[in-house]
Parts: sequence; structure tokens; C-alpha cells
Amino acid sequence: MEYKTTLNLPKTDFPMKANLPVMELEIQKYWDEMDIYRVLLEERKESDLYVLHDGPPYANGHIHIGTAFNKILKDFIIKYKNIRGYRTPYIPGWDCHGMPIEHNVTKDLGPKIKEITKLELRKKCREYAGKFVDIQKGEFKRLGVFGDWENPYITMSNVYEADIIDNFGKLVEKGYIYRGLRPIHWCMRCQTALAGNEIEYEDKESPSIFVKYKWTDEDKFFLIWTTTPWTLPANVAIAMHPEEAYAEVESSYGRLVMMKRLFESVKGKLNDKDMRIVKETKAKDYMNKEYVHPIDKKKKGRVITADFVTTDTGTGIVHIAPGHGYDDYQAGIKFNLDIISPVEKDGKFGSSVEKYAGMNVFASNSAIIDDLRNEGSLIFSEKFIHSYPVCWRCKSELIFRATEQWFLNVENADLRERLLTEIDNTKWIPGWSKDRIYNMVKTRPDWCLSRQRSWGVPLPILYCKKCGKPHIQKSTIDKVRDMVLEHGSDIWFEMEVKDLVGEIKCEHCGFGEFEKETNIFDVWFDSALSHSAVVKKRMELHWPSDLYLEAVDQHRGWFQVSLIVSTATDDRAPYKEVLTHGLILDKNMKKMSKSLGNVFSPEMICKKYGAEIIRLWFASIDYTSDAPFGEELLRTSLDTYFKIRNTIRFMLGNLGENDLADVSIEKNKMHKLDRYILNRYAKTRKRILEYYDEYEFHK
Repeated sequence: MEYKTTLNLPKTDFPMKANLPVMELEIQKYWDEMDIYRVLLEERKESDLYVLHDGPPYANGHIHIGTAFNKILKDFIIKYKNIRGYRTPYIPGWDCHGMPIEHNVTKDLGPKIKEITKLELRKKCREYAGKFVDIQKGEFKRLGVFGDWENPYITMSNVYEADIIDNFGKLVEKGYIYRGLRPIHWCMRCQTALAGNEIEYEDKESPSIFVKYKWTDEDKFFLIWTTTPWTLPANVAIAMHPEEAYAEVESSYGRLVMMKRLFESVKGKLNDKDMRIVKETKAKDYMNKEYVHPIDKKKKGRVITADFVTTDTGTGIVHIAPGHGYDDYQAGIKFNLDIISPVEKDGKFGSSVEKYAGMNVFASNSAIIDDLRNEGSLIFSEKFIHSYPVCWRCKSELIFRATEQWFLNVENADLRERLLTEIDNTKWIPGWSKDRIYNMVKTRPDWCLSRQRSWGVPLPILYCKKCGKPHIQKSTIDKVRDMVLEHGSDIWFEMEVKDLVGEIKCEHCGFGEFEKETNIFDVWFDSALSHSAVVKKRMELHWPSDLYLEAVDQHRGWFQVSLIVSTATDDRAPYKEVLTHGLILDKNMKKMSKSLGNVFSPEMICKKYGAEIIRLWFASIDYTSDAPFGEELLRTSLDTYFKIRNTIRFMLGNLGENDLADVSIEKNKMHKLDRYILNRYAKTRKRILEYYDEYEFHK
């Protein structure tokens, strides 16, 4: 016997080098040819069903590292549940309407946008969205994500659009929908209303001013504080805190009224050493007292009380413009104040404010401050940095502007309380995410559903040409639904009213001619109804879904809007569990941005390292928190992959050409070391499965 035959020399065809960028493409081609998604479903056709419902990304541009992260996490869960014996259909979807797509199409058109009709613009938006559905589909498949890619759900499909209108009809019938004049966040650039989940915040420098409002009957002044001078033309009242002590103060600026606890702060800012309190008072002492408007001396306002008046900053008295602030609006309703909003949709003052007509509101700040100074009403001014709302899409600064919009009433039929109950009935992972969405829902305003744009599902509402009142009846909405199901939502813009809904009469005046609503639904209303249009309708799924999985920003987005509509129409949440992941940031924990040069393309990473390396990295991090990402970090995943691969290669080499299919050794005949290893293996396997069951992949 030769000595070498006594040696255990590993022998295997498994290569040391993976060459993943090339090999993965061959594997994926093989998967496509065998239709592996269908094969896996067929193997589990008699098994229990597990439904992870996909939140739709925008069909707008290529996927980024964040969308890749989201889809890969979902793929981990789908494949694990399949391995554990569940039937796991996965229906990917895309959000195809809305401002992001319309914005990019408009940008691409440039000056030509003025030459095309609304229907032509909608056609181009549809083509744009369709193109990126196909592009993103290929990019997700390249990441190794399994799903029903040939039959995804598309929010611009006829069947989906019809479901949106159908559910709107149900909400109308149940009394949730109303039209109201109230201030909402408004983007001057996009010229549309925005809901809370369409708002981001950035640091902004704003003016902070103290203005004195003269009493109408005495030579005394209320000292108010504001950071929005541009809203002063719409002022109709001033508010004091009902529970706080106030004081009349002698100063070089006259007799001023302010909150007592803020006296020292104001004195320091005014640098008035001789300022002194001469009388202690209460807010009720000034209730309904009139003052002269500091800009328009012909106008008068009155004092009210409001518990939202800040007690730690300013003067303890704020000016009230119900047309330009949510708290102000609520106070206006309570005290029957006029709701004045002199700002046009482009963010410029209208003709009702003659002095500032045509001037952008933010540009008017300096002009208004100068006028206050010239009138002797301004006694203090400074700049300060604070967090300010901006449009999620164009990043323009937002304003509050009172316009007539359509809303979903979250107080109707105790909806808010029912939402909070459903939050309690749902499992939230990680646990802190429950408190996050609970507090958001507890304080959220009514949902503004209408948008002043072109690309989206039209609100199926008519207006009488005689009396101008809205016709919003479920029977009419159902007729529109049926037309949209057959022809798509463009039919609303193509057909005359009579062709759409037949002969109808105004329920208010009996007239028979109508105009169509020009506004579209908030795109979040589209995605909120995926549980209805997809999960309820697709035979291979069940409702409610077992799991929703999205990023942390969806507590104010998809998680919340889906909960609202589902609870309003079906009296329960559309999900049993909700899993939240953090955001993927750059290596310095900063948001990725093309302008900063810190963006990583999943396509580029796949070409250089392979999708398996990205997947391994995502599996290794605690996804419940924001996580850094960079090429240096990716290389650690590459090193880990090499170790795993070489370990597998070594084990395969040791097995060599032995056929172990029929090998079975009784445990009592095993070596003690073998039994020890098998025991360790069993314990490790049990622990790993427990981690997978809890979605703790990184452990």
C-alpha cells in the first residue's frame, strides 16, 4: 500500500473562486428556465399559507440601496417560511401615480409642458411609470429576490384604479368624507396640498420678531411674538394662555402686556434695564378686548385664549391667522373667527393684500418687518435656526394655506379610537415601533385626500352647474367605478358627465348639468388600498396579511394609511404583524445623496462583487436601527463569504466521492466526539431557527 493512499486528501469539483458576477447570472437563468417560484409554490400547494404583502415602491428611477435592502429582507422571510413548510406566494407591486413621476415627466418635457393637454401628460406619465416597472423588476430579480414577477400589482391598472374608487364610495357611504376650508401644508412649487406623510424637515433660518398691538381704547399694547411675519396680513386675533399669569409692564416702548414668566427673557432681549412690572393680570382680564391691526390700521382684532400658546419662548402672546396654521384654524373655529388666506397657489399674495400683491410670502418677510419698523410697531427682531417643513419631492419650503379640500374624517364613527385599538391588537417589531405609530395616530389631523395635480386617480365627484354644490353619491361613484374598470381612469377626463354616469339630478336644486372634479387622490390613498385591490382579490393570498415590512418612515406612511382605510371599511387592521427596518446611510451615518457622492448603486455592486455579498451584508446587520453602508464595510462581507465558501469546500472535499445517501449510523454506535458534535449541531440549529422565527437574522 502506498503511503499517500492512507492520507485524507480533500477532493471536490467545488471551485475556490466564486466569480459571483458571472456565476449568479447563469444560476438566475437556470432558475428562470425552471420557473423556480412556481416550483416552490407547487411543492407547498397543500401547506399552510403565509402572506407577506409587498409595499409598493415608486416606479420612478432605478432602485437604490434602500429599496434593495427592503426587498432582500422580505426575500429572507419568504424563503425561510417556505423552507419551514409554508406556501409563500409573494406578489411584488409598484406605486405608479403621484407627484414624483409627474414631476420627472414635467422636468423632461421642459418648455413643451405648456403645449400638451392633461390627457397627453397622463399618457407620458403612464409610459414613464411602465418603463421603470420593467427596469426595477429586472434589478430586483438580479438581487436574487423570488416573486411573481410576471403578475405584479400595478396601481395604474384598471382593476386597481376601480378598487380605489370603489373603496372611496364605501367611505362616502359610511360618512367619512367631507369637503372643508382649512389650512393644509402647501407646496408653492408643485402647487398642491400635501399630507403629513409627504413632508420632510430641514434646518431653516427664519425671523423672530416682537410686535406691539395697540389697544383700541387705551394707550397700551399687547406684545406678540411670531416667526412668520408674512402671515400678519391674515391676522384676525391674538391668543393668550388661559392658565398663565400675565403682567402689564412699563418700558421705553410704552405699557406692554406679556406673560409674567417670560418677563426676564423679554427684558434681556430688549436690553431695557428700566423695564418693570406694574400690574399682575390674567388672560381672562383681556378676553375679547380689541386691538388695532399693526399693518392695516382700518382693521381690528380681538383677544382669545388658547392652550397651545408657548410658555417657554417668546412673549406668551401669539397672533392668530386661521387661514395659515392648524392650531390657529382650530382656535378660529372655536371662537368663530374669519378664515382669511390671501396667498395664491404660487405662494404670492393676491390682490386682496394690495401692498404686497404679487410678492412671494417668504420674500415679503423683510418688507413687512420694514413696514412694522416704520410704523413703530416692531420692537425686536432676530434670526434663528429651526426645523422647517419642506416638500418631500422638490424640497421647497412649505406654507400653511387655507383651501377647500376633500378630507377623510378620523373622528367619524370613533375611527381614531378604533385605530388605536387595532394598533394594540397588532404585533409590532421592534417593540418601540408600536409607541411611534400609536402617538402619531393619536394626534393626527383629518386626512387631506385631494391633490391639485394631473397624474393620478380622479376624485369621482361632480359639481352642480347651477348651485355649485357637490354631488357625491355612492350610486354615481359606482357608475364611475364600472367605467374605470373597463376603460381606465383616463375615461374621467375623456367623457362627458352624461356619458359617464347617465342622467342624474342635483339633490340640492334639481338641476341636471354637472362639472367634474379636477383634483386627483393623494397617491397614499392608492397604496393604502393595496390590501383591498391585491390581498383580498388574489386567490392565492389571504386577508389580513401575516406581515407588512417597510422602513421606519412608513409609520407615518403606508403602515398608517393602510390601517386607516382598512379599519374604516373593514373594522380591522390589514396586517397581523408589522416589522420595521431602519434606513441605510453612508459610512458616516449621513443620508445618501448624489450631490454628496456617497450613493451606491446595487447594479454596480452586483457587477463588482455579486448580489450574494450584498445579501450577506444585510443579513449580518441589526436592521431595526439605521445602518452604515460603504465599500469598506462591504469588503468585510466579502471576507466572510470567502470563509464560508472555503469551509464548505473543505467539507465537500472531505466527503470526496463517497455516496452518503444510504449511510445511517445508530447513535449508540457513534464515537463520543461525533455525538457531541451532533448535539452541538442540534442546539445551534434550534437557536438559529428561533432567531429566524423572530426575524433576527444578524444573530
